[in-house]
Amino acid sequence: MENSGPPAAVYGFRDRRPEALGDFRILPDEVINTILENLTPRDVSRLACVSSVMYILCNEEPLWMSLCLNSAKGPLQYKGSWKETTLHLENVPRGYEEPCRKQLQFDGFNSIFLYRRFYRCHTTLDGFYLDAGNVERKDDLSLEEFQNEFDGKKPIILSGLVNTWPARRTWSIDHLSQKYGDIAFKISQRSAKKISMKFKDYAAYMQLQHDEDPLYIFDDKFGEAAPDLLKDYDVPHLFQEDLFDVLDDDKRPPFRWLIIGPERSGASWHVDPALTSAWNTLLCGRKRWALYPPGKVPLGVTVHVSEEDGDVNIETPSSLQWWLDFYPLLADEDKPIECTQLPGETIYVPSGWWHCVLNLESTIAVTQNFVNFNNFEFVCFDMAPGYRHKGVCRAGFLALDGNGLEDSETHIPCDKGSLSTFDLERKEKRIKVHKCEYDRTHKKSISCASKFYNLWRQGFSYDINFLASFLDKERDHYNSPWSPGSCIGQRELREWLSKLWYEKPAIRELIWKGACLAINAGKWLECLEEICAFHDLSPPSDDERLPVGTGSNPVYLMDDHVVKIYIEEGVEASLYSLGTELEFYNILCKGNSPLKNHIPGVLASGILYLENGAYKIVPWDGKKIPDVIAKCNLLPEMYQANEFPFGAWSKKQFEFRKAGLSMYEPMDSAELKNIWPYIITKRCRGKMFAQLRDSLSWDDALNLASFLGEQLRNLHLLPHPPFNSTISSTSYTSESIPDGSKIHPKWDVLIKILDKKRKGISDHVKKWGSSIPRSLVEKVDEYLPDDMAKLFDTIEDENDLKDCMGLSWIHSDIMDDNIQMKPCLVKLCLDGSTGDNNLLSNGSKNGWKDLEESESWCPSYILDFSNLSIDDPICDLIPIYLDIFRGNPNLLQQFLESYKLPLARRSQNFDSGDKSRRHSYRIMCYCILHEEDILGAMSSIWKELKTAKSWEEIELTVWGGLNNYKGLT
Repeated sequence: MENSGPPAAVYGFRDRRPEALGDFRILPDEVINTILENLTPRDVSRLACVSSVMYILCNEEPLWMSLCLNSAKGPLQYKGSWKETTLHLENVPRGYEEPCRKQLQFDGFNSIFLYRRFYRCHTTLDGFYLDAGNVERKDDLSLEEFQNEFDGKKPIILSGLVNTWPARRTWSIDHLSQKYGDIAFKISQRSAKKISMKFKDYAAYMQLQHDEDPLYIFDDKFGEAAPDLLKDYDVPHLFQEDLFDVLDDDKRPPFRWLIIGPERSGASWHVDPALTSAWNTLLCGRKRWALYPPGKVPLGVTVHVSEEDGDVNIETPSSLQWWLDFYPLLADEDKPIECTQLPGETIYVPSGWWHCVLNLESTIAVTQNFVNFNNFEFVCFDMAPGYRHKGVCRAGFLALDGNGLEDSETHIPCDKGSLSTFDLERKEKRIKVHKCEYDRTHKKSISCASKFYNLWRQGFSYDINFLASFLDKERDHYNSPWSPGSCIGQRELREWLSKLWYEKPAIRELIWKGACLAINAGKWLECLEEICAFHDLSPPSDDERLPVGTGSNPVYLMDDHVVKIYIEEGVEASLYSLGTELEFYNILCKGNSPLKNHIPGVLASGILYLENGAYKIVPWDGKKIPDVIAKCNLLPEMYQANEFPFGAWSKKQFEFRKAGLSMYEPMDSAELKNIWPYIITKRCRGKMFAQLRDSLSWDDALNLASFLGEQLRNLHLLPHPPFNSTISSTSYTSESIPDGSKIHPKWDVLIKILDKKRKGISDHVKKWGSSIPRSLVEKVDEYLPDDMAKLFDTIEDENDLKDCMGLSWIHSDIMDDNIQMKPCLVKLCLDGSTGDNNLLSNGSKNGWKDLEESESWCPSYILDFSNLSIDDPICDLIPIYLDIFRGNPNLLQQFLESYKLPLARRSQNFDSGDKSRRHSYRIMCYCILHEEDILGAMSSIWKELKTAKSWEEIELTVWGGLNNYKGLT
């Protein structure tokens, strides 16, 4: 390696870069740095020995900060430099470190990229204090003044709100370090890894660090980690309304954060999640704020919006970098609204406002986001399906393509003759910063720049009626991909709206507007009214016009009946869901199974469709094919002769096709818009188990487990429909059977579906993120059987086909909102214990007006058979054990004692050493292949799974109790 020689001035300047980097010399330093960040620390250390320039690039502290954070596990402890910290994490022997302590010096190499990073690491911010900002400052306001002048309109800095807080006097770095030094807090930084530090270690880091973008405590769970911190402050009286309060703590989105950071740290440009508003109170230090109104994207920031699910990603420089590199380029009229926040002051940030924060010295703050009357519609709007409206909310008219721009001109008039050449050129450059390669021709770019600039001059309208014009009216909440950036999930959103509807009747008009934006409630109400009129039912009352529950189809509770409109996964899937359910009811009614006493009876069913702008309805009992469906050519000829053409076996073939193994041409979806199957069932009085879970006694829980065991036994014993004769006469040789012998076609389809899922299993498991250790993702192929037929016992039938044992109807979706409970007048006492009987205020909405409270609750009905299928019955245990029982082995044992059926029949060639014969292995394979995040559900119950060493460890931890069960009949 080259060392430093005489000064360059003696011999003339020598550029080391070309020779030292070889073929890499064509790459900018920024690109080389990005490559290095994706290597391991040991590889970077080796590259440092290649040449003098590579030595310089590989020993930069910001690089080692990235390397360290990408490899850190558990609480982090800073060792004075990021390279030292990384070497400590890598367990490098001390003897190896010594020769590397003194860095070498070289002349002949200059890098503006490295210089700027070095400057940002060591600059001080004394000159960044802003004496007079342009954010209005006031002492305490009345709630009426705040709502009339500022709420949802503009930011304001308020003093006097926190004078009585204990935190105002006690929150300092020294005090918090002394009291909470051993508690780990979450750290915000640019790595995707979740980093935490003990407070005492973070306090030491604050004193030692020289980072351009320092680590920043940004912890939304600080109240759980240190509950006493919540006692040190109160939500200011202006911000106490929060409509997310109706959700349980485990279902509401993150809403409060403890924020602590040193000089140069801060929050880069962003809009708060879900377009919520926020207040931020500073307890010590000084913060510099910059803000832009909604839709006005800051210079240097790019907004990316996914056309598939609407997820919004923002590329932005760090807070310090923006103030150093971009702020000086702004003309006065383009500068943001600015202020410096001082200790004791609270700043309010309205919904949709861009903001960026830079800590001028060490600071401590607390902040909360909230949903109130003024921003509720915007929050609902942000969670609506589609993509263009989300881009418009954050990037204004810069998010629109040519067509969208023309549409917006109908709302905001333009004066096209008012632009100067200078304005056009300046605006064209501005657009390219935000949206690269907007048009490929310069002429088009100038034209669009003109339109954009005119619209900007008129002012972006952050008005819900205007923004709603950019919603994709063809999409609905139930069928569209869910944006990962949404603050809550689909089920939680529906539950939130439903709870608000019943618990806050005074603001129902507002809730209805939000529901129309988020879940297209107005459209489904029109459908409901048509169904009611056709069947001579009373129209929905005000209480009944919002869908209930958290399922994937709109469901309405109306007087003595329930209306469900099938829309999940589109028309074809909906027809199979209703067709299979109607076939199931038909078989159930023909038999004498006690199960029918615990399933709501069917009153009517049909198909609603829109034709030439008018709604029409065709009654349908699941038999034959209505004309409106026949012309869509959904079924192959072999199924059209079935008594139930969209029944269980047709549904299995549909699942086969969805898995990518279609045996016939896929249908043309162009003819399937605006068709909705529906069913009307008898209303079951009582409360959902989801409402009562926390108030049930242990006796009631055991009683529920016994009830489910008994009813699942009845379901699994119910005869399934005969297999289609056309299919059964066709020769199938399963690729899954090792010896190549024939298997019965009804199982052939199932096995092939499982095999198809298995082929992409690594990617499937990866998408669930951190539910399981990363090391196990790479081993999932080794864990699963090489052919899925090994999971099933087989027998030879009279046709010399192999038939698998245990095939049955399965519900597949018995979760806490699909179990109905009724009050028990006489309590069953198993151990003499009593439970907490605090019931939800809206419980009587399902018909028990005279019994608001009860000593005991008994299970009465199983609801929602839209996911009904014919499959391996052990699959029904997955939702019951994980969602209903929450992993309680005693409840599972009680269930099995009532269930009594064997989970699998032993073949004559049974091998006890074969892992595929373990009940736990079989069900674990189904969990891995499941389309939902079953692994995440397991990890939320068994925390130890996140450090599991093998798939067998996960299997036996969760499902090991099944292996001792033999069945009692």
